Amino acid sequence: MKTYSVIIPAHNEANFLEGMLQSLCEQTVSALEIILVNDNATDDTESIMQRFSAAYENIRYVNHSSEATHLPGSKVIHAFTFGLKQLKQPYDVLVKLDADLLLPKDYFETVLTAFEDRKVGITGGFCYEQNKAGDWVLNHPMGPDHVRGAFKAYSNACFAAIGGLRPAMGWDTVDELLARYFGFSVQTLPQLHVKHRRAIGAGYGPRTAQFQGAAFYVLRYGWLLSVLASLKNAFLKRSLPTFFRLLSGYQKAKREQQPFLIDAEQGKFIRTYRWNKIKSKKKA
Repeated sequence: MKTYSVIIPAHNEANFLEGMLQSLCEQTVSALEIILVNDNATDDTESIMQRFSAAYENIRYVNHSSEATHLPGSKVIHAFTFGLKQLKQPYDVLVKLDADLLLPKDYFETVLTAFEDRKVGITGGFCYEQNKAGDWVLNHPMGPDHVRGAFKAYSNACFAAIGGLRPAMGWDTVDELLARYFGFSVQTLPQLHVKHRRAIGAGYGPRTAQFQGAAFYVLRYGWLLSVLASLKNAFLKRSLPTFFRLLSGYQKAKREQQPFLIDAEQGKFIRTYRWNKIKSKKKA
């Protein structure tokens, strides 16, 4: 069976990290290496990392200093990239996990089986959260063909082809688009229920929509596609202000001529892919 290594960036995750690590250590197939990145934590995150790294040979933790501001996408990917540099053994599959998850015991056994198909570049389960009644319910609003950024697994070949992860809002969209651009598929595994213990987007303020709107620009969506994406996002959130914040973020990024995350050819592929998805939904 293929091998996998895991990187977990964590900033002030003391309430969740122990449960996450316990579920990771109970997997039916163990990771080669688990790198814990303490990203400026001011709570007991580091002490939990110390305890697990002392108890398990395949777990190590490192300290990373980044800006205290929680910029969506940027902070976590800088920490992830720092952790990536700490890996010592070759792996078949690279995994990014958030610290506030609980995984089923056969999670990685199933994920590694999916990667037996060499065309699969990215895979992962579906996200579940507790409602007010305490029941774990599906919260996977991005669609059935998207793997949440909280639990992404990449084949070594795919990760190399896409050039790693971009430290910007939208990184967990551009990785999948580029994977498809380079001929890999994105396979979701709905039978794998990942419990997400913190509400999606908790800790993000109103400015998050502006960052996301800027992501539409740097991903070369173009104006009309960005308008449609903003309408969809606002509808899902039942928030008209979100629509205007998204477009404000797009226009701001355009005025500032923020650098694109992808080249022109990749941008053309992404626009065509997005338009084809829209057309296919209309036909359905």
